[in-house]
Amino acid sequence: MDIQKLQKAFEHKGYVFRYFDTLKQCCDYLDTAIDGVTVGLGDSQTLMEMGVYERLSLHNTVYSPMHPGAGEDFYSAAEKCTHTQVYLVSVNGAAETGELVNIDGFGNRVAGSLYCHERVYFVFGVNKIMPTLQEAVDRAKNIAAPKNAKRLGKKTPCAKSGDKCYDCSSPDRICNALTVHLHKMSRVHAEVIVIGENAGL
Repeated sequence: MDIQKLQKAFEHKGYVFRYFDTLKQCCDYLDTAIDGVTVGLGDSQTLMEMGVYERLSLHNTVYSPMHPGAGEDFYSAAEKCTHTQVYLVSVNGAAETGELVNIDGFGNRVAGSLYCHERVYFVFGVNKIMPTLQEAVDRAKNIAAPKNAKRLGKKTPCAKSGDKCYDCSSPDRICNALTVHLHKMSRVHAEVIVIGENAGL
């Protein structure tokens, strides 16, 4: 993978681009860049693996559906994430041409990435990167979504087989919205941070 080519593609789309070799280096950067503000986290395995909630909570007010507070559940914590100054999220797929892809069931991750924050950070490992937008979409549907459905214990065909999307009508379906960021959203500072390790699903 050509990091300079990737940087050029995302900068052309309006993002600030950063690359770090390891999850720790990325977490160190975020810990320095985000200070004294309210922070929302998308429910992301990449962010969990990085330990960013624990680090940022030391000097920020951080909300995370994966770390609900007393008297909260996933959904009430996710709602608080939509009203923060800063939002961190990963992606299910990214294209070398500069597009970002996410699939969501409840809508909290994609909503947070689109609107209402001063700064948004898209954080993902090299395993999420595909040559084209179509391949990034295919990865989100046929690799990331089945793995996430299985991780969450969902009763869907993809969770049982683990091989592909079956476009099911299960009540447990987690693929209710597919969002493609073709370009940085207007009036927001957005950074794309690529990590030179496999991270997340």
